[in-house]
Amino acid sequence: MATFLYRIGRWAFRRRRLVGGLWLGVLVLAVVAAAMAPEGKEEDLSMPGTESQKAFDLLDERFPQSNSQGAEARLVFRAPDGQRVTARENKAAVEDALGSLDGGDQVASTTDPYKTGAVSEDGTIAYSTITYTADAVDLAEPTKSALEDAASQARDAGLTVEIGGSALDSEEEPGGTTEIIGVAVAAVVLVLALGSLVAAGLSLLTAFVGVAIAFGLVSALAVPLGLTSTVAILALMLGLAVGIDYALFITSRFRDERAQGSEPEEAAGRAVGTAGSAVVFAGATVFIALVGLGVVGIPELTKMGMGGAGAVALAVLVALTLVPALFGFFGRRVLSRAVRKAPSYSRSGSERPGSERPHPVSTAAGRPGLGTRWARFVLRRPAAVLLIAGLGLGAVALPALSLELGLPGDESKSVETTQRRAYDLLSEGFGPGFNGPLTVVVDMSASSGSGDTRATTDLVAKTVRGVDGVASVGDPVLSRGKDTAVLTAVPQTAPNSGETKDLVHAIRGAVSGVEADTGADILVTGTTAMNIDISEAMSDALIPYLTVVIGLAVLLLMVVFRSVLVPIKAALGFLLSVGAAFGVLVAVFQWGWAADLVGIEQTGPVMSLMPILIIGIVFGLAMDYEVFLLTRMREAYVHGASPGEAIVNGFRHSGRVVAAAAIIMISVFAGFIGMSSPTIQTMGVGLAAAVAFDAFVVRMAIAPAVLALLGHRAWWLPRILNRVLPNVDIEGEKLSRHVPASAAELDAAVPRLPVGRHRH
Repeated sequence: MATFLYRIGRWAFRRRRLVGGLWLGVLVLAVVAAAMAPEGKEEDLSMPGTESQKAFDLLDERFPQSNSQGAEARLVFRAPDGQRVTARENKAAVEDALGSLDGGDQVASTTDPYKTGAVSEDGTIAYSTITYTADAVDLAEPTKSALEDAASQARDAGLTVEIGGSALDSEEEPGGTTEIIGVAVAAVVLVLALGSLVAAGLSLLTAFVGVAIAFGLVSALAVPLGLTSTVAILALMLGLAVGIDYALFITSRFRDERAQGSEPEEAAGRAVGTAGSAVVFAGATVFIALVGLGVVGIPELTKMGMGGAGAVALAVLVALTLVPALFGFFGRRVLSRAVRKAPSYSRSGSERPGSERPHPVSTAAGRPGLGTRWARFVLRRPAAVLLIAGLGLGAVALPALSLELGLPGDESKSVETTQRRAYDLLSEGFGPGFNGPLTVVVDMSASSGSGDTRATTDLVAKTVRGVDGVASVGDPVLSRGKDTAVLTAVPQTAPNSGETKDLVHAIRGAVSGVEADTGADILVTGTTAMNIDISEAMSDALIPYLTVVIGLAVLLLMVVFRSVLVPIKAALGFLLSVGAAFGVLVAVFQWGWAADLVGIEQTGPVMSLMPILIIGIVFGLAMDYEVFLLTRMREAYVHGASPGEAIVNGFRHSGRVVAAAAIIMISVFAGFIGMSSPTIQTMGVGLAAAVAFDAFVVRMAIAPAVLALLGHRAWWLPRILNRVLPNVDIEGEKLSRHVPASAAELDAAVPRLPVGRHRH
């Protein structure tokens, strides 16, 4: 692979105008396609195969005049202090506000709280349910405006009015102050790490190109593929983070090759052949892990995985082609100021960018860098470093044992939103379970006693009322064919509580006896039940998915590093970093630690999609740092360095770059924490924490400590595996066959490690 990528790097350098023009053309096409495409729609979260989804599908079939998952709004009215909402003036204000909605576009029905009994026992709070013929994402702006105008009308009459439900839900738009801060931090880190504004700008420019193309493609395909705003934001987040990192790794290797005396074109080829090989491998692991999210069976998660995988694939292609092309455009300005001003740096030949040839610059003189000093410290005390780092991560991961999964509702929104205030009013007036009613669907079409519909529905209602934890059960609503009935059961507890989860299972267990006696098919659904089913499905899929990911990591790393113990060490380290990230999520989102700093106003279960999504993303990112650090170590080891010297060599060449890449990625992910979407917030916290733990604790402390303790055994591979496993040559050993004569002449000036200290 290294040889093939080496040729691509040299070709891109020579044909830089063609490569730059092609990418510019793709960028323009993507932007134009996005601008001309219709706006994408948000979709309801679904889980095919679950009981709740089957019930929703049945309701759509038996009640075609309504939309089982259509938009719904609740206008919640509260009388002024000392008054009742049933007072004549207040009642008139409520009826006038609701009357303004009757017959409106997309309005299916509006309930009268005084006729349906939707008034609290103390008479201070009432609510009306407005159902719509369209999903929340399909509601027109005039329809939403009419709802808000009705609320304003009642407020003018002296009532407190809040709007709950899904009708006012809106898409999360990317772009904001926190994201800009994240990118600014990334830019500063790049300048400090590379010592050149041009080199830093090159990494940012190429990352922005990849992200812009990915974002444009997601926007253009939003309608035909049903891609949501969350898919676009994930593509933006991942594309920006890995795009900067991949460009940084190749740029850093290019500068190393130039410092050793390679011609610009040769340096570009070698950079793409070596660091580019690692980029391909790292990108492939992220791609496979994200595409693998499709096995969970949640369409939205599959789309998120595909969108993120596409952004990563684009970042890899940009890094392998556009980055070396820009080396040709920027020439010596890619090098740091210190190197350009060094006395040993001279120019020969033409003054055109890319034509200069430096003498080798010695890096041995002077005080060792921070990476070298840290590696030597770990080599002196490997057991202590391993113990402290391992116990520290284990302590951070302990809260993960209390991980609870769920999906956010209005209760997780800011108290500044009308949806959250409506939720609180309904909980105060009617109990916490009123915000999460359960829908019991009775299908009597296959029942032998379907003629006795009334008796069957009465038996179901009686059975559900008898379940401990049910506050009330409404009257049944029959379909036109009289073969399907719908009952609403209100729990006593909040929608996201563990008691409500147990209640759903208790109801399903209780009605199984009724099914046996009557032959009817009884299903429990509703938003609350759907969220519970999805969370349980995600929990069930977590261990199998983690097993597949870990197995893939071991296999791929075994191919790359020709070792058995290195992959096992990497996989165990990955588990530690993911466990610690889950611990942070539990501490912040469930327990409320540092919640104010993140902007969390209401604690609750962790988003059910997050564990698998974070595992898929972090797996690939963890392999990034593993590959970039250990590639240099193995490269030194196979050239004869001792295990300890190989570790120091890896940190000398890659430690600073990996640290910079990790800080950049953490900054980008943390930049999304300030968004209002709970999904994006949770993802930002989880990914930023996981990258921090994996890069700075696992890869820079635990990994070298383990390698130091293992010594030569770390690089052992059984002979049978050595024959079976393909040799991908990620270190670029075969590139020596392609060294030009001019570069070979400089070989003597470049210090080499002695060869032949061990058999391999």
